[in-house]
Amino acid sequence: MIIRPRPHWLRMLFVLRGSVLPEIAVQLLITAAFAVLVTLCHGQLLQWKIQLNFVPFSLIGLTLAIFLGFRNSTSYARYWEARTLWGVFLNEARTLVRQALTHVDEPAHTRKLALYLVAFVHAARHQLRGTDCTPDLQRLLSAQDCADLGGLRYKPVGLLLRAGNWVRERRQDGSLSPMLVPAMEASMCRLSDALGGCERIASTPIPFTYAVLIHRTVFTYCLLLPFGLVDTIGAMTPVIATFIAYTFFALEAVAAEIEEPFGMAPNDLALNAMSQTIEDSVREMLGEPLPPVVVDRERIFLT
Repeated sequence: MIIRPRPHWLRMLFVLRGSVLPEIAVQLLITAAFAVLVTLCHGQLLQWKIQLNFVPFSLIGLTLAIFLGFRNSTSYARYWEARTLWGVFLNEARTLVRQALTHVDEPAHTRKLALYLVAFVHAARHQLRGTDCTPDLQRLLSAQDCADLGGLRYKPVGLLLRAGNWVRERRQDGSLSPMLVPAMEASMCRLSDALGGCERIASTPIPFTYAVLIHRTVFTYCLLLPFGLVDTIGAMTPVIATFIAYTFFALEAVAAEIEEPFGMAPNDLALNAMSQTIEDSVREMLGEPLPPVVVDRERIFLT
């Protein structure tokens, strides 16, 4: 995801990275070329003059707008829910580390719990993206923990189990009051619930038939539009038809992109940045020095 302040209004007109223009450029070129051809032929296909007016396009456009609005609202709801669930990761990790630091008699043990929680966040990111979490686990955990987790399919769940075992060990050795255990267990349950919510979003896309229906309707609408405009606006037909096509194609592309918020497209969630924020926050609570801020591909600031 691109994280940057809102640029100047003039620069907004020419921004490419983060827009969907590169993804829909071929569709726009096809639409524009066809509109030019229709204009040159004055709406005549072979010997048949195709006469269309604004009425069918108004009716179809209204229906299309409703469908696109539904698709975009549903996709954004998935995107925002995913962002809310990652906010739970941050809040509960901080809460658990704070409780351990302030209520465990030997706070030195807390670092192990904190690293389990950080590793959980990184493992969740890799699981949702289908990437390898081994480098992050090796950086954060002991060789024995990495070996134990190596054979697991759901590594974030295994890390939550180890965090729960840490609480049990502290209770058994008497360094943690049994009265605090339910509070820490509740935080871990919320982490588990948030992980399950992310998995639900990642494994349950919007039904494919919606995408097919909208894509076919948008493409057909944009190809027929020049026939309805050429007798009214003449040479401006390619310009207007391409502009309208850009609006519809872009809305469709944006909905498809944010429908899966855990990917690595420019408008997906910045999971790398959020994972690093959680890790930095936890390490700062432990009193560890933080590394210098590194601007990665997900953090692009325009001055």
